[in-house]
Amino acid sequence: MGLTTSFTQLFGVRHPIVSAPMAGSAGGALAAAVSRGGGFGFVGGGVGDHDWLARELPIVAHSTREPWGVGFLSWAADVSAVEQALEFGPMAIMLAFGDPTPFLQTIRRTDVFLMIQVTDLAEARQALDVGADVIVVQGTESGGHGARRGRSTLPFVPVVADMAGPTPVLAAGGIADGRGVAAALALGAGGALLGTRFQATVEALADPAVTRAIVEGHGEHTERSSVLDIARGTDWPGKYDGRSLAHPLLDRWRGREDEFAADLQAARQSREEMAGGSVPPIVWAGEAVDLIADLPSAENLVATLATQAEQALDRVRPTSG
Repeated sequence: MGLTTSFTQLFGVRHPIVSAPMAGSAGGALAAAVSRGGGFGFVGGGVGDHDWLARELPIVAHSTREPWGVGFLSWAADVSAVEQALEFGPMAIMLAFGDPTPFLQTIRRTDVFLMIQVTDLAEARQALDVGADVIVVQGTESGGHGARRGRSTLPFVPVVADMAGPTPVLAAGGIADGRGVAAALALGAGGALLGTRFQATVEALADPAVTRAIVEGHGEHTERSSVLDIARGTDWPGKYDGRSLAHPLLDRWRGREDEFAADLQAARQSREEMAGGSVPPIVWAGEAVDLIADLPSAENLVATLATQAEQALDRVRPTSG
């Protein structure tokens, strides 16, 4: 049957379920599977690696006739990467973490929808001011990167939904099953964007050790930190850090981030340890990781999430008689 919302009507999809543009793991096969399942799939364009995009974008473009999109990190990607993505016919471009304005002219020359992810009210106001077609409201429960001092999903989503008025919003952060999707709709969102849940699917471009850790993981073992970005040598803006499962480097440098960042030899050693496999891979995961217990096809997962969401809403609807 499907849940009809402002988002499903705008994008012409059956279900208000969106897979996050997880850089490196949300490739063309994952985006296509989500879209074939009736959701909206994103390719994770990340920093805008042209070779990676050239490999993954044809996969999604040739694997589904349903709508899909590409997401980029505003602070790291350049306009040429967005232009490359637009050549393959996405329905939406999503920008996150940074100033979206350098990309606006390129996107607005097309009929592609602009989604902007926000982590605080200032970013939400900017997204509305520049004319975002959809706003993704990310709470701090999310896996991967987010605001160091952000807001939790439950109180943050309705505030932005009220602010956005007719502009659809998607809730993100701490959503990994259909009950979370239903909760997002109850908060005023037009849908939910899920990352960690779609990371644990057969189509995700993820190390088997990572997906196994997600399936076996617990939310209480996740934490937000900048340590792993320092270790990787990625220059994320200081406003953001990342939520991951436990990792030896977190234990080694927790509370000593400034010291770690200043110690070039220690940073080089950590990169060598990660490259050589002497420490486990980083597992970016959100607080809802406890709800993930299997490794399904993303196409089937969309239908499962939609059914769960409808059942959850039916449980709270008043009965007649």
